[in-house]
Amino acid sequence: MGLSVGIVGLPNVGKSTTFNALSGAQNAQAQNYPFCTIEPNKAVVPVPDARLGKLAQIVKPGRIVHSTIEFVDIAGLVRGASKGEGLGNKFLSNIRECEIILHIVRCFESGDITHVEGCVDPIRDIEIIETELILADIEQLGRKIERLGKEAKANQKGAKEALAVANELLAHLNDGKPASNFALKEDESYIALNRELRLLSAKDVIYGANVDEDGIAQDNEYVARVREYANARGAEVIKLCAKIEEELIGLSDEETHEMLQSLGAQQSGLELIIKRSFAKLSLISYFTAGEMEVRAWTITKGWKAPKAASVIHNDFERGFIRAEVIGFDDFIACGGESRAKEAGKMRLEGKDYVVQDGDVMHFRFNV
Repeated sequence: MGLSVGIVGLPNVGKSTTFNALSGAQNAQAQNYPFCTIEPNKAVVPVPDARLGKLAQIVKPGRIVHSTIEFVDIAGLVRGASKGEGLGNKFLSNIRECEIILHIVRCFESGDITHVEGCVDPIRDIEIIETELILADIEQLGRKIERLGKEAKANQKGAKEALAVANELLAHLNDGKPASNFALKEDESYIALNRELRLLSAKDVIYGANVDEDGIAQDNEYVARVREYANARGAEVIKLCAKIEEELIGLSDEETHEMLQSLGAQQSGLELIIKRSFAKLSLISYFTAGEMEVRAWTITKGWKAPKAASVIHNDFERGFIRAEVIGFDDFIACGGESRAKEAGKMRLEGKDYVVQDGDVMHFRFNV
């Protein structure tokens, strides 16, 4: 789908450990010093979906294939990153390529893990990163305003309107406010600016509050402060213990459940992060279910049936005739496709059908 989540934060907050747990492999170094991650590591992560298992119990397929989402482990930013400190310009460009940001924040004390700022203060840490994103946007927007000024003098179509919005956005950013709460977000000129510049401070953010084992069952004071900060900005906080999540790699579902229960956790923080990131990217899944495989296919919410069929093969879109659709709940309640047909639960849908999350589908097409 070309959509990814960038994992950001100060050095030594648990980004690479989180990435290791996400990817299920130790392919991102996690060391106790800044900038151990230089090139962005990428991991295509399966999206947990219990519905696939329920389909498989009925169909008995040869394999199960999940939807996926890409996470990018971006090296630790520091104060001054927008001016190139700590290779900051390179790392900021890596963030620009991502659609949303997972901001890992350290919410635990440890004498064994150094903090680049000397002590643990999650709100200060968040503000350092977010200030650098705003400063990087200011610099980029300033260059765009220079070009728009020349275009406006030359009376190029739409340049004056775009320049006015760009200047208003620059004043907003100079006040220390992110582009995400800019008053003219719905303006066409702003949308075009953001599409071109991919403004860092305009991206949706999920805060990952990284705690130690003692902070899993109940929020500590650091997590409480992060939640308060995020609530004021309409952002989401997901608590996790990256160290424990990494230890869960390779365990069975039953073993994972037992370990989390023993620590007082209801579910894996990383599992929740994956699911919420998938949803924030406006992605949904439809299913195909047969003897060879049960598979979740990733599409953007709102896609019509022919476009949804194209993720299986482009020929499915070009030669689309109709889609045979059974709702997931109906498929399970009836015990499979044949009985769902007999019960009248299969629908024939045409080119204008908007695919729903969880639809079990079969496409008819001309070669």
